[in-house]
Parts: sequence; C-alpha cells; structure tokens
Amino acid sequence: MSRHARIVSTGRFVPPIEVPNDVLRERFAHLPEFVDKMEASSGIRSRWYAPEEWATSDVALPAARQALERAGRRTEDVDLVILGTDSPDYVTPATSVVLQHKLGARNAGTFDVGCACASFPTGLAAAAGLIATNPALRTVLVVGVYMMHKLADPNDPMIYFYGDGAGAAVLEPADAPGFVNSAMQADGAYAKHWGIFAGGTAEPATEEAVRSGRTKVRMVERYPPEINHEGWPRLVRRLAKEGGYALSDIDFIVFTQVRKPSIELVMGDLAIPMERTHTVMEEWGYTGSACIPMALDDAREKGKIAKGDLVVLVGSGVGYNQAAAAFRMT
Repeated sequence: MSRHARIVSTGRFVPPIEVPNDVLRERFAHLPEFVDKMEASSGIRSRWYAPEEWATSDVALPAARQALERAGRRTEDVDLVILGTDSPDYVTPATSVVLQHKLGARNAGTFDVGCACASFPTGLAAAAGLIATNPALRTVLVVGVYMMHKLADPNDPMIYFYGDGAGAAVLEPADAPGFVNSAMQADGAYAKHWGIFAGGTAEPATEEAVRSGRTKVRMVERYPPEINHEGWPRLVRRLAKEGGYALSDIDFIVFTQVRKPSIELVMGDLAIPMERTHTVMEEWGYTGSACIPMALDDAREKGKIAKGDLVVLVGSGVGYNQAAAAFRMT
C-alpha cells in the first residue's frame, strides 16, 4: 500500500509586542516619507516582536504546541522535527534540536532547513518524501520560524520589514494524497545581495566585523523585482505541469508575504483570482521563514480553505532560493 503525507493540522504564533508603522516614523524621522513609501510598496502596516530575552526556538514553541494539540498528538508522539529558519538560535547546534528539547519531543529526531524564506515548503516536501519511504515514520512536525529583527541593526531602515512569528504543520501518512508534488529553483549569483555575512567560515566574527555591522543582517544590493514577479509564475507553472494539473485546478495559493503588490501582480499573471490567496503582512509584517505557515493557518481558520482543496505554497528567500509544494487538503 502506498504511503502519502497529509497535513493533519496547522498552528501559528504571533508574539505580544506590536510595533506599528508610527513607531518607525518616529525612529526614521530623518528619512522623510520613508515609512509612507515602504507601506505603499509593501502593504505592511505593523509587525510584532517577541521579548528581547527570547530566542528563535522560544518563538517556535507555541506554534508547535498548537499544531500538535489540534492534531490530538502528544509531544512524545512526534517522530521527527523539521525546522526552517535563517534566524537560528546559534550557528550550531541546530535550532530544531533546541526546540525538540523545549517541546519535550523526546522520541523525535530533528534537522534544520536553511534556505531562508523558502524553508517551509522545502521542509514540507522533505517530510512528505520521508513519510513515503519510511514505514516507521508516523508524525512529523514541520515548523517555520523567524526572529530577524533581533539580528538587525535597529537603525537600519530595512528593519521596517521584519516581524517575529512562527507557523507549524503536523504531517502524517495516509493512503491517498495529501502531498501532490514540489518544485524548486535557485540562483546563487544573488547570494551577496542580502544576508548576515560575518560569523561563519567565510568570515568568522571579529571585533572589526562587529563594529562594521557585518554580524547583522543587511541589504547590500536590492533584488530585481523580476526574481519574484517572473520566478513565482515560472515555478507555479512548472509545479502544475509536473504534477499533471492545470493552473485553474489550484483552489488556493499562498506566497511569501513580503510585498502585497507582488502577489497581486503574480496572481494576475497566473489568471488566478485574488480570492484564492491570502495575505497577512499587513498586520504581522514580513515574517520570513514563518510567513507561509502563518498565512496558511490564518486562511484555514478564516474558512478560506476547504477539505479537498488543492493548495499551493510558494516560498522565496535570500540566496536566492525558491520552493513550491502542492497539497490536497484532507
């Protein structure tokens, strides 16, 4: 009998400290109209921060617990934890193993996915493949989490984007899909555009690196808009072709939540009505690796996704990495 992965439940966590755009208008008063322009171009009106003493694993924990509670599973039922982030607790060890301990998932193995904001659909695809090929694997917890504001210079205007948050999904085997297919694409020529460039082996952290801000996240060069405006439609079309379904068969689609106008443009390109997508960046900011599961969970909670719907998740992250996964919601 074939084994297919299905999404059993989802969960999310929005932390407690709101930072509306008016707060940033005061901080960046020396940059006239900066926040107004960013709000118009992104749709982001607010974002939420976790307490400063928290680490990324602490943000992930409530979302993981909620997803497990909704699935009716105990922490000891979890066989594997897959965590996607590019704002980890440490360079090493993996944040997934820290979460595993805090969660009390004592029977679970773990690994991290580190392809930035494409990590969640990548993690779902990895989980689906492992479930299909490992009969002993029953309950997999996939988490996307983001705490990039803590790794940013508070005086860098690009902090406008960053909101903290986490989303999670529980995957288990079923006799029928479930998981339909996935597709990925990347271009490492853009690896130096945006990132944290000191602290790893290419440039170990030094006093000079700290003073120059290279241990903080920074944008060195803007990405051309066609990376998403052309890359997302190309990836979705490839996903549909390889999965054997038409674009019109897609009931719902969730994109990385960085710019609402980009989502509107791409939905028009795909000829899919805006009613078949969902955005959360307006109120929660750009939550990076967490934004897709957070938007998915919110859409499910609002009744926008029905049983049997074909749902596509499209992630796009620095590097750049892009990944998409399709699920029949059961």
